[in-house]
Amino acid sequence: MKQISLDEEYEKDTGITPQDIAELRQWLQTQPHLPEKYITDLDLILAYHCCHNSSGLTKQVLDLNLTLRTLFNNIFKDRYNDRIEKLMSDLLLTPLSMRTKEGYVILYARLLNSDPKVFHYGDAVKAVLMVIELYQYEEGTWPGMLLTVDFKGVSLAHLAKIDLFSLQHFLYYLQEAILLRLKGMHFLNAPPFIDKLLLMMKPFMKKELMDMLHIHTADSKNLKDYFPIEALPNDSGGNAESNEKHKDMVLAKLKDYKPYFEEESNKRVTESLRPGKQKTISDIFGGVEGSFKKLEID
Repeated sequence: MKQISLDEEYEKDTGITPQDIAELRQWLQTQPHLPEKYITDLDLILAYHCCHNSSGLTKQVLDLNLTLRTLFNNIFKDRYNDRIEKLMSDLLLTPLSMRTKEGYVILYARLLNSDPKVFHYGDAVKAVLMVIELYQYEEGTWPGMLLTVDFKGVSLAHLAKIDLFSLQHFLYYLQEAILLRLKGMHFLNAPPFIDKLLLMMKPFMKKELMDMLHIHTADSKNLKDYFPIEALPNDSGGNAESNEKHKDMVLAKLKDYKPYFEEESNKRVTESLRPGKQKTISDIFGGVEGSFKKLEID
């Protein structure tokens, strides 16, 4: 495990300064319910960057991020376990080595084992966020990220295993509290039944996320308009290393990060210490006012 250095982060063209982060740290120390001693300067940089260097917005989003990590036990409790390791042998989740022309990271996901019996949607959601976090730990801020899901091998039996509870939580976290700039979602090799998945997703998606979602069937010609097709693994239509090699690299990295995820479990809110009213799941989904984090459409 090697965290990107703060010096490297400050050298990036983000406009973030040590003074900005020091001021956020001072604010954090006034919040008794937040786990200040476990929040790193890199965490603060990621939050500040995703909020376009707005201090006020960063405070709201960081609080929400930590609150959801506490409330969404299905995603954030017991993150590294044997089931995740097994899932990551049957599923490829990897940032591709090439970026888009804008410099965005492309997170690529696909099944390696198409047997629905080995697919667990809740674990897949956990794994997506774990992979994003461990690469952010090493690389720091990104100009943006594309979430790219390849539907090769996906059947209706897989859709039947999606629990709406985890889907709602994942999409809410993705839209409101993830510490990165999401720039697009792409579904590749979309099957004829993709409309059934969209019907499940739409109740939990804001218009901005719907506008970011691009559906590509197997014969689509416009994928190259969004990212370099050669970035894909060579057995998924590109020129990069194979799916298996990508999987082996990510799985090895994930195993190295077991101590990181044990430490990450401390990044939780103590609701009894929150000034004012404590937050509950019903507060989150019972009509929070507005949304803090602005999704951008390119």
